[in-house]
Amino acid sequence: MHFIDRPSPNFDERSLPITMVVLHYTGMQDAASAIARLADPEAKVSCHYLVAEDGTVVRMVDEAQRAWHAGASHWRGVTDVNSASIGIEIVNPGHEWGYVPFPDEQIEAVIRLLADIKQRHAITRGNVVGHSDIAPARKQDPGELFPWGKLARLRLALPRPTKNLLDPGWSDAGFLLALERFGYDVVDPTAAVTAFQRRFRPELVDGIIDAQCRCLLLALLLPKPQGDD
Repeated sequence: MHFIDRPSPNFDERSLPITMVVLHYTGMQDAASAIARLADPEAKVSCHYLVAEDGTVVRMVDEAQRAWHAGASHWRGVTDVNSASIGIEIVNPGHEWGYVPFPDEQIEAVIRLLADIKQRHAITRGNVVGHSDIAPARKQDPGELFPWGKLARLRLALPRPTKNLLDPGWSDAGFLLALERFGYDVVDPTAAVTAFQRRFRPELVDGIIDAQCRCLLLALLLPKPQGDD
């Protein structure tokens, strides 16, 4: 792929092998503002790659280094997500500045970039996550408009299950236990359920555990979930 290099000073050494990719939206008014912040030593934030609306990919931190994109986060037992992940910022104003759909050119570039990273590092579909998945109490990105289904159809992310859905009848406590087993931090239960819905049922994000949520989660915990086709 072709990259524009805009190095950020905000990185340090990894202490874990790369096993994850975290997708973010920038949540700023435009790409220039986001790049400036991610390269500002005072901001103490960064990413490995930024993808602009027109599909331009900006490389900001070498993959071998630990970029500062995840913050306090947790996924499948990993608490130093920065050390274990590659962070991709996708330019979008986000919920604060007028959340909009992601342009096709931008998503196509994300797909090419993600496919390359996933193959080189042998990253599993279950470890391609959104910022809200790893920090549900703090983050909403990349949000309910992000087209996870497009990625799933290319086996770049887990699908939303659509086949053989059965309600296991879990209590709310049982659902949260299963959600934690799947990978989420459930210290804030409502935030965790909301993050799960934002990712796997974006048409209704209300933080309430219901039969559909139970069906989706059970299917995701079983081998080879099927859907998004």
